[in-house]
Amino acid sequence: MNTKKEMSKYYKFILYLVIVILVNLVGMKIFFRLDLTSNGLYSLSRASKSAVATLREPLTINVFFSKNLPAPYNNIENYLNDMLDEYASHAKNFLSYRFFDVSAKEGDLSDRAEENRQKAQDYGISPVNVQTIEQDEAKVQRAYMGMVFIHGDIIERIPAITSTDGLEYQITSTLQKMNNKISALLNLKEKIRVKLVQSSSLLQIAEEINILGLESLKNQIQSRVNVLNGKVYDQLEFVYIDPTTSTPPVEEIQAYERFGLQWPELKKEDGSIIPAGEAIIALGLEYGGKSIERQLLDKSLQLTSMGLQEEFKLVEMEQIDVFIESNIDNLINIHDEIGYLSSHGTLSLSTSLPPQFQQMQPQTGMLTKFDSLLRENYSVTQIDLKSDEIPETIDTLIIAGAKEQFSDWELFQIDQFLMKGKSLAVFVETFNEIQQNANQQMYGMSQPVFLPINTGLEKLLDHYGVTVKKAYVMDENCFVSQDPTAGEMPLYFAPIIKDENINHKLNFLDNIKILQMLKVSPVEIDREKTDANKLEVTQLFSSSQDSWEMAGQINLMPWMISPPANSQEQKSFPLAYLLEGAMPSYFADKPVPEKPKEEPSEEESQDLEAEQEQPVIEESRVKDNVSVLATGKPGKILIVGSGDILKDNVLDDQGRSPNSVFLLNSMDYLHNKEDIAVMRSKNQRFNPLKDTKAATRMLVKIFNIAGVPVLFLLFGFYVWVRRKAKKRMIQNLFNPKTNRVEA
Repeated sequence: MNTKKEMSKYYKFILYLVIVILVNLVGMKIFFRLDLTSNGLYSLSRASKSAVATLREPLTINVFFSKNLPAPYNNIENYLNDMLDEYASHAKNFLSYRFFDVSAKEGDLSDRAEENRQKAQDYGISPVNVQTIEQDEAKVQRAYMGMVFIHGDIIERIPAITSTDGLEYQITSTLQKMNNKISALLNLKEKIRVKLVQSSSLLQIAEEINILGLESLKNQIQSRVNVLNGKVYDQLEFVYIDPTTSTPPVEEIQAYERFGLQWPELKKEDGSIIPAGEAIIALGLEYGGKSIERQLLDKSLQLTSMGLQEEFKLVEMEQIDVFIESNIDNLINIHDEIGYLSSHGTLSLSTSLPPQFQQMQPQTGMLTKFDSLLRENYSVTQIDLKSDEIPETIDTLIIAGAKEQFSDWELFQIDQFLMKGKSLAVFVETFNEIQQNANQQMYGMSQPVFLPINTGLEKLLDHYGVTVKKAYVMDENCFVSQDPTAGEMPLYFAPIIKDENINHKLNFLDNIKILQMLKVSPVEIDREKTDANKLEVTQLFSSSQDSWEMAGQINLMPWMISPPANSQEQKSFPLAYLLEGAMPSYFADKPVPEKPKEEPSEEESQDLEAEQEQPVIEESRVKDNVSVLATGKPGKILIVGSGDILKDNVLDDQGRSPNSVFLLNSMDYLHNKEDIAVMRSKNQRFNPLKDTKAATRMLVKIFNIAGVPVLFLLFGFYVWVRRKAKKRMIQNLFNPKTNRVEA
């Protein structure tokens, strides 16, 4: 009997082992993951599955990661490995990936690690600095944390992966971009020009300023272009211009003149004279009227026996490869196109100064960060409605902080743009803030004047059923400034929109828990108009119940603002709406406005005066017939009562803050890319605690300080009583005589 029992144990063990092996074999073919996070943080979004499922050619991903990285970087590799495994499971055998162990250049280095390091550098992956703590000392370690995508002849890279936040979004965006890039390259109407502008006069002073390699630069770049041509379907054309030996047209080198060098007459050590001169050495990419340029000399300060001196050197060939490959995307417009209204006093999208002079220009009011974040996935076209019409290629138009009057013709362009089923994003500024001059300032304080803005766009929006009030919303739930001298100062004109006031029914807002507004006006909806036109109206977010309006005379000096004495004057105000549906045209029952004629310049006026003596040519009787689309296709309008939320002081560079995610998600939603918006917003991990009353907070504190120890003591007393009872029970079992009652 004992022998049979022992054998049955072995049989059961073998059976369990076989079951485990079979389950693992099935799991290799049938992949699934149970993600219990509320926002699906550890599983792929629908957009990612769709992007990888569209692959029709093999895609290889090479991941270069250093081993034994400190926290929090040590978990990135495992997270990335799991994610790529799930990508591969949905790619129908078109995706493969491999991890390469790459150590930093310093320290012991095996032959395999050295080979992998060289391969990483060939792909443009460079080490980054990560901070480590060893024996209570902070040290900096060089580590590789990048990945390369190889799809046909196209190569893309993510040079540094320092966090898991937004990693899925980066990978999926890269996959989509590669698919779009292949299609765009194959359909180019002309070749992309790689232009080298190199003055041969620079050879005269090359030895004096220690520039090496000028003689072979042309051949090196040309050979690099030939190699890169194999990756971009032979769509590159090398062009060489020497301004010293030839006189090219002005338009050929005008964009490169800002990289010019000048030198005075120089005397060499052998006594010969180098005459004063000038030169240009720069590289550019040109296609379809667009160009991107960069200088080919790196300048740095070096400590010599003569002190600090400026030294020049040619950029590395690897940097030239990266410059060409990374900027092809911007030239051929592989991204979707978004229009930005640059006229009518709107907020400036980016500075027009060269990079070396941008620090000299105040950045207040600039939308540099918004512009940069937008261009990661869209081609941004700036539109001047005073001279241009809205191109047909534009599907979404942004109007941010317009201050100047719109003519009826310009309003007609916007109206008909919507009638075509396209989208409009309007960030309204209701007041024009005018700073006082020095003579008007008193006691060292400058109090600006706020004048109401009327652009004519209001009547267009009102026709659709939207009105932005000429007022600012003040909110007790606001940003609090920490001043070393004045202490805490609540800025009531900077409301904080909390989780309960954000509409999470919209998927792209689902994981956004907080927003920061600035100088925002209430937005009102005329329900009769929207209902009559069967428009779907969705409120995006609102202020808290502790809000009130400031209208009429506006004064935003923090110390001069206080909440209303009567709390009944406070209520919540809607701050943003989304309208969807077939909009009614404002010009349905009106004649088509005439396009304003441009006023001639002085030179044109003189020509006109001269032409007045010529015979007058009768205009053609045949006129262009401009029709009106009375009712359009289903479109979208986003209305936000603030333009300040687009400014650099409320956005971050990486696009991870709630404000940045909201804006980018909104643009994606207007552009019918809701899946991308949902994927981006699921990385929002900020989960603020709900507000509680003072009494509740006090009870929680008392419980944490005294309640927990008391519960611990009570539990200990309970255990002691149980032990005593158990001990007594055991004694009764083994010593029954002690409990016997004598007669």
